[in-house]
Amino acid sequence: MHQFLTANRTELIARCREKVAQRGAPGANEEELEHGISKFLDQLIKTLIVETTETPMQSRQVSGPSGGGKPNLSEIGESATQHGRELQLHGFTAEQVVHDYGDLCQAISDLAVERGQAIEVDEFRTLNRCLDNAIASAVTEFATSAISSSPTSRRCT
Repeated sequence: MHQFLTANRTELIARCREKVAQRGAPGANEEELEHGISKFLDQLIKTLIVETTETPMQSRQVSGPSGGGKPNLSEIGESATQHGRELQLHGFTAEQVVHDYGDLCQAISDLAVERGQAIEVDEFRTLNRCLDNAIASAVTEFATSAISSSPTSRRCT
């Protein structure tokens, strides 16, 4: 799957941008894309590559573990946190944050079907783990940023 994602990276990002535009969401600028879907896609590819090595569990440094719970430091978690903050600052809603990542899942699935590309079960599980961790980190930071920037949180008592 990592070869498929690498070969179709530009197409997948374009499909995600199109989905955002169809929802009427604020436009994504280059700063948002730096920590957003393009960065996530690169980290997903990196995770999938590491999982083909003799030390597949090292991929958790990039993707984080599955199952949620206490936040773990990972490349995906850190960049998704930045992405959630950026989206909140640019007027996106929490729903749009979730759909931002879901768009990539749909783009990958749609393109794979169109091109007759099979996705192995383990690869799909990796995709889901990466998406879950990114969404959790982005939404958590989005909510935290929203609370800290609200007028009532800045009131002196």
